[in-house]
Amino acid sequence: MNILFYMIVAAVAFALSSRFYARYIARCLGEDAKNPTPAQVCNDGRDYVPTKRPVVFAHHFSAIAGAGPIIGPTMAILYGFVPAWLWVVFGGIIIGAVHDFTVLFVSLREGGKSIAEIARKTLGTAGFNLFIIFTILMLVLVTSSFLTATAISLTSLWPLSKIGVAEGETFLKTVVKDGVVLGKIGGIASMSVIIITLCSPLLGWLIHRKGINTFIAYVLASVISIVSVLLGIAYPLTFSPNVWMLILAVYVLFAAGVPVWLILQPRDFINVQILYGGIVLLVVSLFSTGIQGVSFSIPNFNFADGVKNLGLVWPMMFITIACGAISGFHALVAGGTTGKQLSCECDARTVGFNAMLLESLLAVCVLLALGTGLNFTDYKAIVWPTDPAIKSNPILGFSLAAGNLFHQGVGIPVALGTVFGILLVEGFVITTLDAAVRLNRYLFEELWSIIFKNPPRLLRHYWVNSLLAVILMGILAYTNAFSALWPIFGAANQLLAALSLLTVSSWLLLRGKKYLFVILPAAFMMVTTIASLIILLGNYMQKANYILVATDILLLILSIGVIVLSIKTFLKPALTAPTEI
Repeated sequence: MNILFYMIVAAVAFALSSRFYARYIARCLGEDAKNPTPAQVCNDGRDYVPTKRPVVFAHHFSAIAGAGPIIGPTMAILYGFVPAWLWVVFGGIIIGAVHDFTVLFVSLREGGKSIAEIARKTLGTAGFNLFIIFTILMLVLVTSSFLTATAISLTSLWPLSKIGVAEGETFLKTVVKDGVVLGKIGGIASMSVIIITLCSPLLGWLIHRKGINTFIAYVLASVISIVSVLLGIAYPLTFSPNVWMLILAVYVLFAAGVPVWLILQPRDFINVQILYGGIVLLVVSLFSTGIQGVSFSIPNFNFADGVKNLGLVWPMMFITIACGAISGFHALVAGGTTGKQLSCECDARTVGFNAMLLESLLAVCVLLALGTGLNFTDYKAIVWPTDPAIKSNPILGFSLAAGNLFHQGVGIPVALGTVFGILLVEGFVITTLDAAVRLNRYLFEELWSIIFKNPPRLLRHYWVNSLLAVILMGILAYTNAFSALWPIFGAANQLLAALSLLTVSSWLLLRGKKYLFVILPAAFMMVTTIASLIILLGNYMQKANYILVATDILLLILSIGVIVLSIKTFLKPALTAPTEI
């Protein structure tokens, strides 16, 4: 079937759900633009900062998207195109967008509190304690997974023959290994990431302190993005993966402690220009190749390879696409940073629901790009290598697919398209690391208040908690390969989403509001993620990976505890008065 069919059906479904389903949910929640937001009430210039909706949307989208909707579909398309597409489209609407909108809305109503703090009110102190430990563990998994993927991709090399050029015929700097001429694709992204990071404080100062016009801010962000790429082409940087891990760890340590407007917001605002442009270019290229009648190079169904490498389609495909359909990390962003920046309660629908749909659209584009832009044999060699000495590099796999797609669709040289593809991922992996380490900083501060009646002053300092988050991230990333980390991250990520939906359901129940549209997705995700954790536990025990065995068991124990507390919460009102569902 023509790729345009899959693109148009997905786009129409997302548009209709934004127009009708989001408004239905808003009515159920009791959306009211007159209610003051936490950013307006608690404006402190550091974390609570009233911000224009386009800037908040850019921050929120780039923080939640990261590499998730690219890496997850790239890994999961091994099962075939059709099952991955179905999960992204319908999961994104019925589960993902509902999750993001409702969690963000409840955070606004609860003073910008995190999902863990909301659980304290709905599930009690025990629920709060379990949520704190669970989310800290999940954030360590997400940051270590993305740190590993970033370090590998920033050193990416690829044979020039594979992109149809010879040495001297491309702008790529080259290196020769075993007689093969390789292009330094990752080095261009490395320089671009550094330039964008260095320019972020200046843009943040202009937006926050000088209040420049939003249009001018967009222009400046676009110029910075373009210049960063040009400098990357001229001066590509190449370090070893371990050196990149160290550089990124130091950077996120610094970024997690400074005011949100200084690096986090402006860096996301600059990076999102690349992502917006990438989505537009993907869509245009896909329409062009669809009109040309380009066929799929990846099979519609490929259960044999999928089961061999990952496991049964259910539950393993559902947790491998950890973003693009549903992600618990979004709840942490909503309650950790976004909920502290919105200037109007109605913005929660625009930012929460629509940003998730945009992420799902990106995931659809990724699937279509992979399906048409990369030879299936090359795909498996890059993403699922059989040689233990070769590390899985899904970012490179997507980038090459995007480069071929851009060339087929709009005539961009494969090398340039591949570089742009890798830039789509790299900047946003780092924005996710920024946000995640900052969120873990908040959670550690809350954890110490649980353990100690009066936490020592040292443990209350944000630099100490940021450093702790970075150290744990680095240890797990250094001791585990990406292909081992991603499945358990996906399971933990979506389990957190299920627990967040249970917390929102309890919040709605206690206020006599409808909750069926939240509790059903929560139940499905709970069963799916617990099943995947049980399967992964067996795999880790066979490989004697005791760090991940302990992590898996702890996740199962924490989830069972939250389930028990949720059941108790739902049974109590049932004994007193009926509630609308």
